[in-house]
Formats: sequence, C-alpha cells, structure tokens
Amino acid sequence: MARILITSAIPYINGIKHLGNLVGSQLPADLFARYNRARGHEVMFICATDEHGTPAELAAAKAGKPVAEYCAEMHAIQSDIADRFGLSFDHFGRSSSDRNKALTQHFAGQLADNGYIAEVAEKQVYSNADGRFLPDRYIEGTCPNCGYDKARGDQCENCTKQLDPTDLINPRSAISGSTDLEVRETKHLFLRQSALKDQLDAWIDSKTDWPVLTTSIAKKWLHDGDGLQDRGITRDLDWGVPVKRGSEDWPGMEGKVFYVWFDAPIEYIAGTAEWADANGKSDADWERWWRTDKGADDVRYVQFMGKDNVPFHTLSFPATIMGSGEPWKLVDYIKSFNYLNYDGGQFSTSQGRGVFMDQALEILPADYWRWWLLSHAPETSDAEFTWENFQAGVNKDLADVLGNFVSRVTKFCRSKFGEEVPDGGSYGPEEQALISDLQSRLEAYQAHLDAIEVRKAAAELRAIWVAGNEYLQAAAPWAAFKTDPDRAAAIIRLSLNLIPVYAVLSAPFIPDASEKMLRAMKAETTAWPEQMHSALSMLSAGHAFEVPDNLFTKIEDASRMEWQERFAGTRA
Repeated sequence: MARILITSAIPYINGIKHLGNLVGSQLPADLFARYNRARGHEVMFICATDEHGTPAELAAAKAGKPVAEYCAEMHAIQSDIADRFGLSFDHFGRSSSDRNKALTQHFAGQLADNGYIAEVAEKQVYSNADGRFLPDRYIEGTCPNCGYDKARGDQCENCTKQLDPTDLINPRSAISGSTDLEVRETKHLFLRQSALKDQLDAWIDSKTDWPVLTTSIAKKWLHDGDGLQDRGITRDLDWGVPVKRGSEDWPGMEGKVFYVWFDAPIEYIAGTAEWADANGKSDADWERWWRTDKGADDVRYVQFMGKDNVPFHTLSFPATIMGSGEPWKLVDYIKSFNYLNYDGGQFSTSQGRGVFMDQALEILPADYWRWWLLSHAPETSDAEFTWENFQAGVNKDLADVLGNFVSRVTKFCRSKFGEEVPDGGSYGPEEQALISDLQSRLEAYQAHLDAIEVRKAAAELRAIWVAGNEYLQAAAPWAAFKTDPDRAAAIIRLSLNLIPVYAVLSAPFIPDASEKMLRAMKAETTAWPEQMHSALSMLSAGHAFEVPDNLFTKIEDASRMEWQERFAGTRA
C-alpha cells in the first residue's frame, strides 16, 4: 500500500469557479484520489479556498461586506458546490486559518534566519483619495498594447500582456475610481529566489517524468532574460497574514501582510494540519504527510494545477521549502493543464463568461459534466468547450454506450428470467475472448491512471464499455433464447456481472452513476477487479438485482440550443 498526498491548486475566494477552473485542477485531482483509494492506497487529498490578496478585498467591497464575512460565506458556498460535484477532499480548508498564519510566519522567519529574505525599497502607486498604496490589481486603466480600457496594473486580461501600473494610460483606483494617484516609496520583503536558482535547477532536472508543459514553464522562468528573479512577498494591504518573523514583530513591516502567493501554497501544509484538528488527530498525524523526519519520506506527493500556476509551484513554493532548511516534503510530480476555452472565447471569472459550477449543476447532474470535462481535459494543448461537443459526448458515451448496456441487459433478464442472475449454460469461446480483451484493457486503463494520462484513461474506459456492448450485440441473447435458453442465460449472466465491474472501474470518473449501478445489482463487494476472470463471476446464479432507472438522459437539441443562448453573454 502506497501513501499518496494530493493537492489541487486552491481556488480564489472571489466567486464561484467556472468549468475551466474545475478541469484544470480539482477534478483531475479527484479522479486520481478516487482511483488510488480504490486500489487500496492511503490517500490524503487537500484543497482550500485562497482568501487573501487583492481579489478577496475587491470582491468583498463589491458585495458590500466586510472581507472576513465575505470569505466565510464564499468558503461555505464553494465547499457545498465541490461536494455536489463529488470532489472527495479529505479536507477543504481556508488560507485564512490560524494554522496557515502560524506556518506562513514560521517559514518567513526561517527564510530570514537563513539569509533568503531581503528588505527592498521600491516605488509604488499611492491613492490620495483612498489613503493607501494600491497593489497592482487595484489599479485600472487603458492597456498601451491593445487599448482595452479595463486592464489591470499587473496584466491586461484582454491581450494577456504583463504590465506595470505605470504602463497604463489614464490609470485610476479600482477601489474609488479616483485618478488622484502618485508614486511613493515603500519598503517590502523579497524572497531571494535567485540565490536558490542552481538548487532549483538541479531539482527540476531530476524530475525526468514531469509533463513537458510543467518543465518547460519552469525552465523558461529559470533561464529566459535575466533568469530567476527575486520576488516580493509582502503587500500594503489590510487583509492577509500579518508580517512577522516567526512569532516576533518585524521592524519596519508594521501594517503589512504577506503576499497571497507566498502564503497560499503553504496552505497545503496548513490544510493538512486543519484536517488533523477537525478530526481529533495529533500533530504527528499530519506531520507524517509533510515532514521527512516524521515519516513523509515514503509519501508520493502529486500536485494538480493550471499552467498559470506552474511558476509558483515549481519555483517559489519549492524555494520557500528549500530555503527554510527544514525537512519538509517537496512535490514529486506536478500535473499541469492547459486552458479550457469557452465557445470561441475564454472562460473568465472576473468577466463572468462561460458556465460556472453552480449553473452547471442546475442544468444536469455532476456526472455528465465530470465525464465530458475529464474526457476532454486540456493536457497537451488548450481545449474548447462547445455545446455541440458536450451534447455529443454525453449522448454517445454515457447514454448510448454505458447507459444503454445496463438498461438492455437488466430489462432483458427481467423479461425472460426474472430479477435474478440466471443459471444454466457455460461460457464459450466468445466469453473467454471478451474476458481476455477486458483484462488487457484493464491493465492499459490502470497504466494510464497511474501515469495521470486523463484523456487516455477516459478513452480506455469507454473502450471497456464498448466491448460489453459489442459482445452483447454479437452474442444476441434475444435470438439465442428462442432456440437455446441455457445459452442465453450464460450470455446474460456474464453481462450482468459486467455491470458491477463497470461501476467500480467508472467510479473515479462518474461516482454517482457508479453507486446507482452497484445499488441496483446489490453488489456485496466493491473491490477493484484485479483479475477480470474472477471479477466477472462475483454475481452467482440466483443473485437478486433491480432494474435501475435510466442512468443517463440524452440531451435534446432544444435543450442544447436553450443553454447555448442562455450562456452566450456574461454572468451578472
């Protein structure tokens, strides 16, 4: 039994996440967690809400609520939606937790003691009307590159060009709209990433199994231009982890907080500590996942994230851990994803464009979305969600292949043999060929999931479903029943046994449908089918079952067109 630590990039608190966010981190992480639990491994799957930084303050101000109250409400909402999507987190924490505050301050103190923190005086924009320094995201203006009039001080969302606030034309405060801005000097802490460059470079070189997307992004940040730059880790904000050196005050840093990208990844560790607190566990119980001197040396740590998060997880967070000089667990594998685009454009939380997780669940059950998103995961390139492709994927894969097989087999058995697995007949060459084929496909399916090849795993699972349909069509029990009822009984007995096997194999992708299949078949064991031959004889003759309701309903053209029109604009 292996021990596998899984973390998904933690979503910002500023609103409900869209389907692109979901498939870029949380959903494939859940697939991997469910699969490894099913194989008998010990899994710790951690996620949280990312509650600090400019987006949280701006979203709270827009909602007219104190930021702490807003974050508490949104955490509850995001947690509920994640649960309804079947995301099987062991703990869904909060980066504003006391655990994360203490750990963030601890890491900062260790880094300072080891010479990896520098105090830097720099010039930033100050708003006289707001009486405060404005972080880059608090400044809006016209992009000098494309003319977009709502570009932020760090990046233009329209053309994606990286910007400095001073690049903007007609800059204004995103808080008050005031143009009464000036540049003033302020002092901040910087993580001396450049001092760890060679160590980071060697560490990344050692990860020969990482996806090309992950490694190429890391190498670009390490070597392009002037190479890896030191990074500011503090901000002039009210909301966040107060800047302290461990438990001590930090002279000159009064009133400042740590930058969200410094404290957010530390929440992976803190979230595991929160899990221990919530479940009456000791510190030793979470430290065995994270401290190599406390047992974490035998843990395999896998992270899931979109490509925009890769630099922070390949460089900044590892630099924090390495620079601390303490025996913390470093990530073993980073599964990164490209972007899922929406119907000819981009999903956007800030612009409300696309389908969001709560809206998706209003339309259809979670499994419909889980299957399509995972089977179209943007692994090797950007992918695109279109309503036509979504309809086709649901109808062909879920309804016509899996759902149709379960319905045909159980209804035919009920009509000819009753609601029990029939006796009589023996397996012939056709059955042995199917079992052999399924064994090979099972091994390929497992290999793809072990390697976190999401789309290939989905394709292999679909092929396993198709194999059952093709066997049923060729064996034709409805014809055999007229001349050889025992032969028909053998065909149906094997086909009925396929249903719980399909349920267990499909559970990482479509857990709700899997549960319905197992319940209908009254399967006593849900063990992973290591060998198809024995797995396909679990339901013996006389075993009672129920004919389930249709597992999946096809998406009609009228519904698809209605949804396409409904989500053509932006979310209010």
